[in-house]
Amino acid sequence: MTTITELAARDDRVASRPFLARLLSRPEVGSLVAAVVIFLLFMAVAEPFRNVANIGTILYGASTIGIMAVPVALLMIGGEFDLSAGVAVTTAGLSGSLLAWNFGLNVWVGVLFSLVLAVAIGAFNGWLLLRTGLPSFLVTLGTFFILQGVNLGVTRLATGNVASAGINDMSGFSSAQAVFGSEVSIGPVNLKITVLYWILLTVVGAYVLLRTRIGNWIFAVGGDAAAARAVGVPVRATKVGLFMAAGFCAWLSGMHLLFQFNTVQSGEGVGKEFIFIIAAVIGGCLLTGGYGSVVGASIGALIFGMTQLGINYAGWNPDWFRTFLGVMLLLATIVNLYVKRRADLR
Repeated sequence: MTTITELAARDDRVASRPFLARLLSRPEVGSLVAAVVIFLLFMAVAEPFRNVANIGTILYGASTIGIMAVPVALLMIGGEFDLSAGVAVTTAGLSGSLLAWNFGLNVWVGVLFSLVLAVAIGAFNGWLLLRTGLPSFLVTLGTFFILQGVNLGVTRLATGNVASAGINDMSGFSSAQAVFGSEVSIGPVNLKITVLYWILLTVVGAYVLLRTRIGNWIFAVGGDAAAARAVGVPVRATKVGLFMAAGFCAWLSGMHLLFQFNTVQSGEGVGKEFIFIIAAVIGGCLLTGGYGSVVGASIGALIFGMTQLGINYAGWNPDWFRTFLGVMLLLATIVNLYVKRRADLR
């Protein structure tokens, strides 16, 4: 049970500890150590990993996961899951593209429609969860299958194919691509705009979680929703807001998918939801809620980016990548429980 009073008392206890003790009690400490180890490993065994120009590629891979790992982590801290997050990204990209292409509209009309739809899907997930009392695992699993079917069915109906049509010759595409699919160069490093969005979302998410009343609400509803409600926490608004935040980030990621590649495959995104959850767990989130870190989730995404490319750079068999993810998930869960118990004892 975690109430607002208990959170405040915990914060006071943490602030009074020595710096090292505070550092070791942070949820993201395990992911930070893992990131350093993985970085040093691939620096030693993979020569291309040491090429400064490849930093942008590694960060890009991490950012495509990190943009969604941030809201997924917030949801898990709030005691909920979103198994529809991966296909929601695809839905966002497809809806904007198909609307603009079918009706010959300015691309920005499709972008705005996609935003409304993505946030509405998040709101629906939160509303149905609270209305029925079903676990979010089941609610969002249902949404996952609904969106997966709609993505494929509507795309086939509109284009006769399994992918959206190209829209790069339509009005507004260039300006939208500059917002969602551009890149900047810093010396030899090319940074996709998703890296900037990922960093911004991490900073905003961490600030909200650790420095605002909303952050206390998220920890409280994840620890014990009934106790939180009893002390005046707006449980319904907090949970619905978290799902809507996930919808917003799905829209942002979907817009990048569309304007980076000009077309969206209707089967894209299936399985990505587990990657987002793994990144959050590696970053310190517990499956039971009430504990976790946004910064840790982003470090988890960075681990994903480094490992995915590091395996290729080292010339290892990429078939072992999924095995690595499973091992990391189990180890992270064990480390997170250990860190939390040590923090509680102090």
